[in-house]
Amino acid sequence: MTTQHLLTIALLGSTVLSAYSWGQKGHDIVAYIAEQHLTPATKAKTSEIFGGKSIVYYSNWLDNASHTPEYAYSKPWHYKNIDADETYRSARIAPEGDIVRALTQEIEVLGCDTVSNDRKALALKMVIHFLGDIHQPMHLGRRSDLGGNRVPVKFFGNKTNLHKVWDSRILEAGHSWSHTEWQREIDRLSPDQEAEILRQGNEHTWANETYDIVKQIYSETPAETNIEYTYIAHWTPVIEQQLLKGGLRLADVLNSTFDPDYKGYYTPRKK
Repeated sequence: MTTQHLLTIALLGSTVLSAYSWGQKGHDIVAYIAEQHLTPATKAKTSEIFGGKSIVYYSNWLDNASHTPEYAYSKPWHYKNIDADETYRSARIAPEGDIVRALTQEIEVLGCDTVSNDRKALALKMVIHFLGDIHQPMHLGRRSDLGGNRVPVKFFGNKTNLHKVWDSRILEAGHSWSHTEWQREIDRLSPDQEAEILRQGNEHTWANETYDIVKQIYSETPAETNIEYTYIAHWTPVIEQQLLKGGLRLADVLNSTFDPDYKGYYTPRKK
């Protein structure tokens, strides 16, 4: 194989990664933050369910699986659409499901002692992923524009859309860190500050909180906005906050489900 062929392959590979890796990094960050807050009993249980692999290993699994025939049913479960003339409570209930109902369902499966190991592993993969998605503002975006996918914007002059900016590009522009570096830098709250985040309700509370953020994003990012340094500086602290909240809440859900001695804030419903 010639040097030119190797260079071409490398360039193609980097193009593919740039299209997906930042969104993947966000999920890795949430899962890695959660992993640092798992009790030994919970970590042992998740490792047992995953055959020795960590929760970070499977943090992005569902994004790929949802595009296969076997798991195509889960595509609508990554988001909840709320149009501009709706509120969180008045939004149309999608018959195919949404992230809030899916998260509730899969957490219940995790706490069920009668399901198969394979079904519990699937539920765990979904819960890990959905705790990331429910804190990504555009996953509570409008139905009319497909969660910002139909809102054209520019990122330093390059054409893209609002959803892609929030799913990937703005995260990496704020901090070019690995997922472990992200955890090390933003996961620094006191126990009292962590408790304040964990006391903030359940799936509905988290989704409504994210929806409040996305309303501000729509207001401040009309179509054709050219997103540059000022925008990134303004919104990076919000991204940091959402990633940290997602990780801490994921740990609380898993600890509350798998460790009987854990005194947390999330109360899973048993089937």
